[in-house]
Amino acid sequence: MFYWRHYSALSRHNDRVSLELFVPGRVCLFGEHSDWAAGHRRANSKIEKGYTLIAGTNQGLYARVDSHPSALVFRSTMPDGQTRDVREIPMDPDLLRKEAESGGFFSYVAGVAFRILTHYRVGGLVIDNYRTDLPVKKGLSSSAAVCVLTARAFNRTYNLRMTVPGEMEYAYLGEITTPSRCGRMDQGCAYGSRPILMMHDRETVTVKEIQVREPIHMVVVDLGAQKDTQEILARLNQCYPFAQDTTARNVQHYLGPLNRDIVLRATDYLRTGDAQSLGCLMTEAQQLFDHHCSPACPEELTAPVLHQVLSHPSIRPYIWGGKGVGSQGDGSAQLVARSEEDREAVIRVLRDELGLSTLVLDLLPTCLLYTSDAADDTP
Repeated sequence: MFYWRHYSALSRHNDRVSLELFVPGRVCLFGEHSDWAAGHRRANSKIEKGYTLIAGTNQGLYARVDSHPSALVFRSTMPDGQTRDVREIPMDPDLLRKEAESGGFFSYVAGVAFRILTHYRVGGLVIDNYRTDLPVKKGLSSSAAVCVLTARAFNRTYNLRMTVPGEMEYAYLGEITTPSRCGRMDQGCAYGSRPILMMHDRETVTVKEIQVREPIHMVVVDLGAQKDTQEILARLNQCYPFAQDTTARNVQHYLGPLNRDIVLRATDYLRTGDAQSLGCLMTEAQQLFDHHCSPACPEELTAPVLHQVLSHPSIRPYIWGGKGVGSQGDGSAQLVARSEEDREAVIRVLRDELGLSTLVLDLLPTCLLYTSDAADDTP
């Protein structure tokens, strides 16, 4: 038996300089749900491979990390600045697994630690997540970000020599040790702020970084509503591995060949910096998703708040288009602005007319990305 407790060592200092880490969230630009859908190719090889196009957010989790001889110690700071009680658990695989399976925010940290401890000889960690500006439960992969943060903290503290895909793998294994049933797309936040194309085939993921020619300025909108991601995933999963009715066939068609076409077109638009075509494609993708997938879970995917925002007349002069984020539903929306100045106008309209909060997302050319990001961990 163990218990969480306050841990005073976070306030101590020694001669070592703490490791500073930053892990962003991620926005799924295109291809939501196709990552887990491709996992069903194990049972039905006729299912299309999955294609997802994602980008790290400008916002994320900031942490200072130190080694600990025998325990996993974690303190988190919420986006509103409130700090949760410090948590500690011995680096014991049985206790870590039990905590991971119990659910809750700290289960993600314990799940990754359990997976790392299973394959590496490591001690403990002290992770002080001293700042978070990434909203939680809004389709921006806050849970995946904390999993990647934990995997990277072990990797760099103990010099495990993992590649970025290796960190992603342990983050994924850690998250699915919890009650969460994510796909492999979410851990793409490990690549930082640059957009990446992910191709999914059963348990295999291939990643290609996308070079953006011209800046693309976007807005991510917190819809201020509620959605049940687990229900959405459960209902869509009922359409696999073999389609039993028209609804299931439509879902597999959208997440299969239609999605492949959309994502590959979007990749070309990103490479050329064609914001107009990218925004119009988002609108097209949303319409196709509504037609093919919403009937599988109408209670969640009808998403009245999402569609109210996407069709709001006051923002239309300033955007090229937009769509839902993550699992879809009334969580968040993403909009492609016509320019950086138009983005400011969109933000004002959403705030003043609809009372909604926003985040900015910039898809930048590589040269600008590395100018503003001196290192992979620094936003």
